[in-house]
Amino acid sequence: MANCAIVGVNWGDEGKGRMVDYLAEKYDVVVRYQGGNNAGHTIVNALGEFKLNLIPSGIFRPQTLNLLGPGTVVDLAHLCGEMDALRARGVSVGPEHFKISDRAVVVLPIHPNEDKLEEKRLGKAHFGSTLRGIAPAYADRAYKKALRMGDLLDEGALERQLQRLVAWKNEVYMPGYGCPPYSYEELLAWVRRYAQTLRPYICNAATILSEATAQGRQILFEAQLGALRDLDYGIYPYTSSSSPLAAFAPVGCGLPSVKVDRVVGVVKAYSTCVGEGPFVGELLDETGVRLREAGREYGAATGRPRRVAWLDLVASRYGVMLQGATELALTKLDVLSGFADIPVCVGYRLDGRVTGDFPYTPALDRCEPVYETMPGWQCDISGIRRYEELPWQTRAYVERIEKALDCPIPFVSVGPERESLMERS
Repeated sequence: MANCAIVGVNWGDEGKGRMVDYLAEKYDVVVRYQGGNNAGHTIVNALGEFKLNLIPSGIFRPQTLNLLGPGTVVDLAHLCGEMDALRARGVSVGPEHFKISDRAVVVLPIHPNEDKLEEKRLGKAHFGSTLRGIAPAYADRAYKKALRMGDLLDEGALERQLQRLVAWKNEVYMPGYGCPPYSYEELLAWVRRYAQTLRPYICNAATILSEATAQGRQILFEAQLGALRDLDYGIYPYTSSSSPLAAFAPVGCGLPSVKVDRVVGVVKAYSTCVGEGPFVGELLDETGVRLREAGREYGAATGRPRRVAWLDLVASRYGVMLQGATELALTKLDVLSGFADIPVCVGYRLDGRVTGDFPYTPALDRCEPVYETMPGWQCDISGIRRYEELPWQTRAYVERIEKALDCPIPFVSVGPERESLMERS
């Protein structure tokens, strides 16, 4: 068994959480290595349906250690609420089962507030933020002003760092937005309220992962969002504020020297996107409504309706390349049941010529999809559990994608449950 990263190939919402939940049984450690509670990973198991925002999706496997790495940003109140909600439904979330890196950045109440203020200032040019304060928290880290989880272990460090942060915000940020200053005392009280609960979970991630590696234990890296939301290589500026690429997993997990041996890229059987930015082939008609409702395409973190399109092989090929995927999981095939014909975007028409390359962001607004139409399967496939028993049209669809992306697809899912994920022989 090799260390493995589960990553998104497209815009996010591909079904990474269910893949982590499925594969975690074979791994000793599951690490979220970037992002915050803007993630929405949906898991369906024997206990029911769960939507995780921060806690790694391996939490349902009792033998697995789950870790939030230093590449993540942590909203203390949200995390405590998520832990309580899991416990209320019979899931164990103790310090022996769940850890938080001391180098992870704290998301304070000021950060969602700044997110809202900036989106309001941008007006029609807004980014479509989840308003969870993720970008402001990462910005504070880059400015070297952030409060980190390790500061919660030292009252003196906590007070000094928070005073420094609040003074800077009140002198620089709040006057620009025309807002009243933040209260240091209120923010300190807020942090202390949750610090007592979370202190037993805070750790040196490098030590834990180094020891695990030395003992031959296997690590599963869990990403948030997808390759097209990467800060450097995605559809900037309509991206996340961190890197969801598998290449970032060693840095974001807490042990930069660790190796990623296997990369499972997750691709949805059609395209979806939450937030603003170019989205080639977006379906704005009744077909789009039908596809959205069939797939229950509403954000797990925000509840916002997702934008939908037919599968985009141009964007997916680019995502597979960025992720360095060694294999793929194709999810939500069952949603396409009932469509007589299924278009697939095989190229972009850009400035009078057809290209198979994913262009720099501004050019995407000038791109039109070039489709190839494949025969649909007009039957319910959600109860099928062996790939060989799928209709020939479904298998042809999978194999066309596999050939186009030049990457094997060993995993295919026809529903949200664990047992609806089948492995191809």
